[in-house]
Amino acid sequence: MKFKTTLLLCILASANHLLYAQKDSTQTPSFFAGQITATNNGVSLIPSFSLGKPALLFDLSLGKGRLSFDPMLRFAMDGKPWAFVLWWRYKAIQQKKFNMSVGAHPAFVFRSEEANVNGVNTSYLKAQRFFAWEATPLLSVHKNISLGFNYLGSVGLTKDVTQSTTFLSLKSIFSHLTWYKDWEATIIPQFFYLKMDDLDGTYVSGALVISKKKSPMTLTTMFSKKLRSALPGDDLLWSVGLNYNFNHKFRRIN
Repeated sequence: MKFKTTLLLCILASANHLLYAQKDSTQTPSFFAGQITATNNGVSLIPSFSLGKPALLFDLSLGKGRLSFDPMLRFAMDGKPWAFVLWWRYKAIQQKKFNMSVGAHPAFVFRSEEANVNGVNTSYLKAQRFFAWEATPLLSVHKNISLGFNYLGSVGLTKDVTQSTTFLSLKSIFSHLTWYKDWEATIIPQFFYLKMDDLDGTYVSGALVISKKKSPMTLTTMFSKKLRSALPGDDLLWSVGLNYNFNHKFRRIN
């Protein structure tokens, strides 16, 4: 409980600083955006692993200008935390057709463990800690087509977790594809390489997002398939999620 309280206070303090640090109304506005997802299978940040059961996903973004704080909070449907990923991101390059952001985060992955205390069996949550960093260049080749590359690296901060992870991916983004009146689709095929300590593998994955103009709701489905891998995990995993999206901007008026 103390850990959860401390984490919540850190998030609220960061939000307060990022949303209200303006001097006058002519400055760049702050923003608070996010997506809340209910899914049949909570998929990890690296899409070759999943919670294996229904989950609630909170992907938030609070910031101003090029800097943002992007917490990713994952919970099982019974309310137990699964993972907290506390991203800080900076938009290093912002051009008409080329953008790149860099970021870093601490992460906490929770797992249940059993213990016998004074002859009584009890269950408790143990936090496994990581630190990670990323670079995500994105090239726009058409108004509806972008090509992206993602590099993610991480180190384990506790001895009971993977000590070194490298994730490399190539993806295409086909966005705002109108298929019926106000309905749109976004298609994201991806090929990625994953190495965790001495084991590695290659995978293919894809995502489909269906949306309606002016509606905050979207429907997302995704899959991930092993091509060649010595890593544990399902050969094929998939999920379907219902998403609520929001985006607000703020200016402080003195």
